[in-house]
Amino acid sequence: MTGKLKDKIVVITGATAGIGKATGLLFKEKGAKVVCLARRTTEEFDCIPTDVTDRESVFAAVCAIREKYGRIDVLVNNAGMGISGSIEDTDPVAAHKIFELNFFGVLNVAQAVLPVMREQGGGTIVNVSSVAAVLSIPFQAFYSATKAAVSSLSAAMRIEAAPFNVKVTSVLPGDVKTDFTSAREKNATDNPAYGDRIRRSVATMEKDEKNGMPPSVIAKCIVRLASRKNPPVSVIGGKKYAVLVAIAKFLPARAVSALLGAIYG
Repeated sequence: MTGKLKDKIVVITGATAGIGKATGLLFKEKGAKVVCLARRTTEEFDCIPTDVTDRESVFAAVCAIREKYGRIDVLVNNAGMGISGSIEDTDPVAAHKIFELNFFGVLNVAQAVLPVMREQGGGTIVNVSSVAAVLSIPFQAFYSATKAAVSSLSAAMRIEAAPFNVKVTSVLPGDVKTDFTSAREKNATDNPAYGDRIRRSVATMEKDEKNGMPPSVIAKCIVRLASRKNPPVSVIGGKKYAVLVAIAKFLPARAVSALLGAIYG
């Protein structure tokens, strides 16, 4: 695998922490040159300060990468955020904000990088989705919705880009122990009609995340996908979550909904 990635130009959004950082370090270990697009910077990678929700910022960054390195071999769309609270009480501003980062951020970077990969004759795009894309989590509905959108976008993009030798795939991580948990934005006020359900649901989410797998597990998954000649449409990140999703596929939708309600509802 090291030989396949040596001297490859790998662009990762949000590589200053969590899954992005672990992925960048692993690519670097394999001999790749890692370029981080994020609002913050780190000395571990070549960083270009970029707000992925700002199209001009994204296209300027990709132009700079192309001028410096001449190509982009791998793109990992990783930057994202979470919000929690009931659908009823979520401020539309907060809902738009998470879509701007989690979905439109992915779209902005993909639209900037696709022409580069198409013109150079190929490349690989790995979009980071979530198990929440297939198992919608109550009181984390907007995060689930953005990740479902990312998965759908990836599947369609894969077909559109195939004739240009651009391979598109997505990874759907389960619970991962990162700073994502502490960075989650919560509704300032919650409707008393929901009682204690929201607090207990978020507490369950955060407990699962704090006891989740290390980001290195997902990093290995991403690097494997980027190294494959023909990566799958998507991969579930984490063995137990792969089993959970597989089981859910065989259960009636009503049963899956009831199970998620018992855990998080």
